[in-house]
Amino acid sequence: MSNTEYLTATMTVDRTPEEVFEAVTNVRGWWSENLIGHSAALHDEFVFTDDCEYAGETARAKKGIRFARFQLTEVVPGRRMVWHCVDSLLTFVDDPDEWTGTTVVFDIGVTDQGTTVRFTHEGLTSAESACFEACSAGWTFYITKSLPQLITTGVGQPMPSYHR
Repeated sequence: MSNTEYLTATMTVDRTPEEVFEAVTNVRGWWSENLIGHSAALHDEFVFTDDCEYAGETARAKKGIRFARFQLTEVVPGRRMVWHCVDSLLTFVDDPDEWTGTTVVFDIGVTDQGTTVRFTHEGLTSAESACFEACSAGWTFYITKSLPQLITTGVGQPMPSYHR
């Protein structure tokens, strides 16, 4: 990957595009159980936080994604899902709103091996994004490990829900 390319991750599973798309829309099942809002239909909005043990954990620790608010701007069942980051607060980099204005894209296609998801976080590059290394490691885990596990077994590895 050159330093001007967007952050990407790809995975392939032996399932239909419709099954894969359904799993992508189940963000609580593969990314974080602490989502607020909806993540399946056009214009849905949801807020992500990486709090795991208690609400406000990231704010107190000053080391994580305090929140990222996404709006679904494109929804093509079985083919494509696009989230636009409307607002964000990252507490582990100098530019806390680095994700704001970026776009998260899930392109779904059929190959000889099965159904492939090509994930791209447009706006994050190794040359210009302070969070690139950490974000790349995180997204790669969730896209190549947790999401396929959700698709094939029914149980992903999302960030756990904090105790309320």
